[in-house]
Amino acid sequence: MTGGRLLAGRYELTEPLGKGGMGEVWSGRDVALGGRRVAVKLLHADRLASLSGTTDPDELRRRFLRECRATARVDHPGLVAIHDAGRDGDELFLIMQLIEGSDLADHLAEHDPYPWPWAVAVLAQLCSALAAVHAVAIVHRDLKPSNIMIRPDGRATILDLGVAAVRGDGEDTRLTRTGAMVGTPVYMAPEQAVGDPPVGPAADLYALGAIGYELLTGQAPFTAPNAAGLLYKKLHEEPIPVQRLRPDAPPQLAALVHQLLAKDPAARPTDTGQVFTVLAPLLPQPGPSAPPAIPMDPTRPFWHPMAPWPPSRPTEPDLGAALDEVKRLLALGRYHQVADLLSRTLPLAAARYGESSTIVRSLRKQYASTLLDTGQYARALPELQRLTHEFTLERGPYDQLVLQLRADEQLCLRQLGR
Repeated sequence: MTGGRLLAGRYELTEPLGKGGMGEVWSGRDVALGGRRVAVKLLHADRLASLSGTTDPDELRRRFLRECRATARVDHPGLVAIHDAGRDGDELFLIMQLIEGSDLADHLAEHDPYPWPWAVAVLAQLCSALAAVHAVAIVHRDLKPSNIMIRPDGRATILDLGVAAVRGDGEDTRLTRTGAMVGTPVYMAPEQAVGDPPVGPAADLYALGAIGYELLTGQAPFTAPNAAGLLYKKLHEEPIPVQRLRPDAPPQLAALVHQLLAKDPAARPTDTGQVFTVLAPLLPQPGPSAPPAIPMDPTRPFWHPMAPWPPSRPTEPDLGAALDEVKRLLALGRYHQVADLLSRTLPLAAARYGESSTIVRSLRKQYASTLLDTGQYARALPELQRLTHEFTLERGPYDQLVLQLRADEQLCLRQLGR
C-alpha cells in the first residue's frame, strides 16, 4: 500500500506511522475539512475475522462500528479523539486525532534513569484518563508505554482503545472473540491472561503498576522467554522491590506500585481515584517557584496549569534562566530541587551544545554531585560512570578528577550493596 490513497472520498493517506497484527496506522489529511491532519487506522478484515470468530463481513462491520461508538463517547483530554469510522472496500478504518510527541517507551529510553517526579506526573495523568474510560464501563486491556504519547507540552495521551472491552450493557461488544488473548503479556494482569475472573478495571490498574515499575526501575516487573513463563512468575513470584532498584523513590510511591501489581485483583486499589489520592501529595505545585517549561516534561501540566503552548514546534526554553534557577536553589540549600531541575536541563543543554561540551560536562558533574549529597546513589551512579569514561579517555586513568570520580563510583556501589 502506498500513500495518496483516498478513503471514503475524503481521507488521503500520506505516510505510514506503524504496523501491528491487526492493521496499520497512517498519517493522513481530511480533504473535506481543509486538509486537517489525522491518524488513520486500517484494520485487516481477515485478521479480525480469525480473532472475532466470524467470517460474516456484515457482522464484523457491525461489531467494529458498535465498539467505535462505545469508545468515541469517552471525552477526555488524555484520550485520542475519534472523528470517524467506516469501511472502504474490504478494509475497516478508524479516523482519529493525530498526536505529536514521543511515545512513553522512547521517552523512557531517552531519559534513563527517569526522574521519579516525571513518573508520578505520568501515572497521575493516566489515572485521570482511565477514570473517564472506566466511568462508561470500558476497560482498556492493552495499556503499555508504546500506547501512550508524551506531547510537547508534557501531556500524556492514551492512544488506543481499539481492543477495549465494553462492560455492563448486556452484550459483548468486543471486536475479538471470548478466549482470544488481547493485550501485551508484560503489562497484562494475571486474571486477564487466564480469563478468570472476567477482566475489569483492576486489569488496567495492574498495567498502570507495570508501567510505573518500569519508569522507576528501567525494567519490567517480570521477564521470561515466553508468555507462559511470564504468567507463572506473575502468579507465583514477587518483583524485585522498587526501593532496592530505585532508593530515591518516595516510599509511598514504591508501595503504591507494588499494590497495583498485586496478584489478586481485590488486593489492588479500588479504582483510579484511590491511586490518584496517593499520587497527589507527590505532584508539583504551581507557583512562583515553578521551574522554566521544558518540552515533553510530564510535570509541566502541574507546574504551569493551563499555560499556553505554541501550537507549532515549541520554542526552546531559556537555558540561561534554568541555570540561574539552579544557582538560586543551591544558595538556598534546596538540593533535591536542584537535582530534579538539572535532570530536566541536561537533555536541553546536550541538544544545544553537544554531550562533550564544557557546559554539559559541568552540568553533569553538578548533577552527579547533588545526587551524591542527597543520597540518591542509584541516580548518581550512571552519571558518574559516564563522566569517568569520558574524562579517562581525555586525561588518562591517573588524573586527579578521574580518581575522584572513581572514588565516588565506589561509594555509590557500596551504598547500593553491589
